[in-house]
This record gives sequence, structure tokens and C-alpha cells, in this order.
Amino acid sequence: MDTIYETIGTNEEKNRQVFAQAGEILRSGGLVAFPTETVYGLGGNALDEEAAAKIYAAKGRPSDNPLIVHIADIEALKVLCSKIPDSAFKLAERFWPGPLTMILKKSAVVPHTTTGGLDTVAIRMPDHPVALDLIRSSGVYVAAPSANLSGRPSPTRAEHVRQDMEGRIDMILDGGSVNIGIESTIIDLTETVPVILRPGYITREMLESVLGTVEIDKAVALGKQSDAPPKAPGMKYRHYAPKGDMVIVEGKNPDKVMECINRMARDKMQNGIRTGILATDETKACYHADCVISVGNRESEISISSHLFDVLRQFDDLGVEYIISESFSRKNVGYAIMNRLLKAAGGKIVNTDESEAER
Repeated sequence: MDTIYETIGTNEEKNRQVFAQAGEILRSGGLVAFPTETVYGLGGNALDEEAAAKIYAAKGRPSDNPLIVHIADIEALKVLCSKIPDSAFKLAERFWPGPLTMILKKSAVVPHTTTGGLDTVAIRMPDHPVALDLIRSSGVYVAAPSANLSGRPSPTRAEHVRQDMEGRIDMILDGGSVNIGIESTIIDLTETVPVILRPGYITREMLESVLGTVEIDKAVALGKQSDAPPKAPGMKYRHYAPKGDMVIVEGKNPDKVMECINRMARDKMQNGIRTGILATDETKACYHADCVISVGNRESEISISSHLFDVLRQFDDLGVEYIISESFSRKNVGYAIMNRLLKAAGGKIVNTDESEAER
């Protein structure tokens, strides 16, 4: 398959032509990758079982891992859902368009192929002009997981999509680098008390300011994968992983953390293992390894989230076999950043307050 690559720029007439072509691809059952404010998505017609199956095939994604349906207007909820609680409208009024996905009871028009076999559907309205224009021009609801091979770091630039999806999908729309850089918060509204199934830019505190009490799924809170059928993307399978092995180092004393990371890196390199360190602007100069890359500034969580997956892919491009990462605060967006890092590392973490034996 030849993948069409188009850049969305300032030429409005050219953009209209591109969106018309992309819309036709979606209506005919094809796949189009496009930017959102979180990551690049791989879109197909959400109500077309064959299109949903193509998404799973292109990504190499397990078919029980639900897809998120992207919409461009609130009225779509009435079509896609059999039951809409007041809480959904309250959240939509506050956070849509934006990086919030809601789990609701699906209507009969949504095929189980799209929902991973579940009777619930994940829905969000993206806050990105390219995404919204694509949905509107296509005239369909767009099922779109992240546009990467399953398990790989999510794409935050069109070039990342090209690396993973060239020849696998019909079209890539280049809308530049994304803003947030980590996937949307997912909240389950089918339970008595709303439950966060995936943390993101919209925090628990923000949700509770609208709904009152909000819980966090136990597996998510512990940074583990669930063995149960996944109700939302990212709950069961390894995600966001670079090619090299990865470990996170944390501790109360920053000096001990840096000392531990440098010692681990030195040991790995002495054994001929190409080693990288994921650092921050504040600490990059303190480390010694084959590759030391800053993910951003600790004073700006968005600078870290927007660069996280890009940095993991840079380590891949540099042939890094072992990655040692600093840890981050588990407050606010930091909670979502650590969730992604823990999944990327397969849960491997060294706490310098307890042990410095991991080598």
C-alpha cells in the first residue's frame, strides 16, 4: 500500500482538498492518521466493522483493546450511547473539546469490533482543528487509537507515524507537533461512582471539581496492568515501550538518585551495553552515559509530557539498549507522566530509599 502524506498548512483551498480526500478515504473504509492535542490518532469509520478491524491489523493491536470514538459535536452522544447520565453533559460542558474520554453504555449502532467486544463505548471530542475538520468533512464518527505500532511509544509528530505506519495505512495528515503529548484521561461513567481508567492532562482534582467524588481504578493506582478484559485502552497490555530495556530510579534525596543512575549507567556501559539516561533540564549536565536526553523542565509539566514519547523514540533511533529514567511527582499531570513511564518500563523501578542493588 502506498501511504499518502499531506501537510496541513496555511493554504485554505489546498487544506479543503486534502480534507475532502481524507474524508472520502474514511467513508470508503480506509484509514487516516491525524493529529489531536494529545497524540496522533489512527482513524477509521467507527461504525464500520471492517474499518475497525483494519485499525487493529495496522497496529498489531489485540482485538479486545477498545478503540476511542472521536466526535465533533455533543449531539453525537445521542447516536452512539444508549444511556447518557447527567455527569456526561457536565463534563462535556467543562472539558470538551479537550483531552477527556468518557466511557458510556453504547447504542446498537456501535459495533462490538470498535468496543473490543464490550457493551460500553469510549468517546471524546478532540481539541485540535485538524482533527475536528477531518471528522466534520468525513461525515463519520472516527475511531482512533494512537497511530503507532502496538506497544511502541505513542506518536507526537507525523514523522513518528510515518516510521510505524508507512505502507500500512492510506493517509497521514501532518499537522505539526502535538501540544500535550500524552493520551487523554479516561473516566468510566457507567459505575455508581465515576472511575478513572487512565490518567491524563485532566486530573482527578479537576474532575472532582465537577462531579464530586471520583475514584481511580486499583490497577491504575498501583501502576499495574489489569488481567481483566480492558474497559479502556492501556489497561491490559504493555504500552509506550522503547526497544531497549528501561528502569526508573526514584528516591527522596535527589543527590542519591543521581548517584545511583550514574553508577547503574557506568556498570551497564562497562559491560558493553549502550546506555541512555532520561533526564531533565535541571539535571542533564550531572549525568554520564552514551546518550543523555532531557525530557523537559520540572517547572513545566507540559514540557515533560509533550516530549516524553519523542525522547523514548530518540533513544530507539540512537540504538540505546538500556534506558535509566528519573522519576517525577505523582501529583497533577505528573501522575499521568509516571503512569506512562511505568508502563514503558514494564513496572521496573529502583527506590534509592530502599535499595540501590538494581544493576
